[in-house]
Amino acid sequence: MEIGSGTSAVVTGGASGLGAAVTRALAERGARVAIFDLNSDAGLEVASEISGVFCNVDVTDSESVAAGLESARARHGQERICVNCAGIAPAAKTVSRGTAHDLATFRQVIDINLVGSFNVASQSAAGMVADGGGVEAGVIIHTASIAAFEGQIGQVAYAASKGGIAGLTLPMARDLARDGVRVMAIAPGIFGTPMVTSMSEELQEALASGIPNPARLGDPSEFAALACHIIENQYMNGTVIRLDGAVRLAPR
Repeated sequence: MEIGSGTSAVVTGGASGLGAAVTRALAERGARVAIFDLNSDAGLEVASEISGVFCNVDVTDSESVAAGLESARARHGQERICVNCAGIAPAAKTVSRGTAHDLATFRQVIDINLVGSFNVASQSAAGMVADGGGVEAGVIIHTASIAAFEGQIGQVAYAASKGGIAGLTLPMARDLARDGVRVMAIAPGIFGTPMVTSMSEELQEALASGIPNPARLGDPSEFAALACHIIENQYMNGTVIRLDGAVRLAPR
């Protein structure tokens, strides 16, 4: 699918981190982008920068997503690109000092990272299919994580949510194959997103030193570049791509 020529796109979590990088990369290539996020200040700032539209959307709420899509489509037309980057990553062990992992926190992580991605993707896909896009009706890209395969101590909820993303990618691609919608996922390693760059320089250097090649944090622009390549490469479908500099996570 060609990104340019005013192609409409929706990016969840598009106000910061990997989502903001994808938002800017798509806009630079000529796409009309709608940002779905709960951070209104950052979302409006990025939307203004790219001449896009910001929609205050809770990805876990079906009505909120439906309203966001309606608003985005009224402005840009039916989206052909949907990139799910919204997510959270609180750390907690299954049992810590004799206390079980808070169930509400576990549910929240699953709800935002996994259920939220499905909620947006399924509603976006319904629009792509109903609009009769043909062979290239649309492309959906989910954000998994290498934690889906090597979750660390304290990542039980996060790894479960990202493992779910990895697991749903192929069947969703199969579900939508006849309708011309491709579905992929990217599993990023350790990237220089606000969650990491807010750490001390010493800790960031320690994280980077464990990455084989290149021995540095991933740049969000590299994630965005891969997302753009997936969109433009028609034969990429139904799989999860690791983007991690060959790192494999140790237990801690």
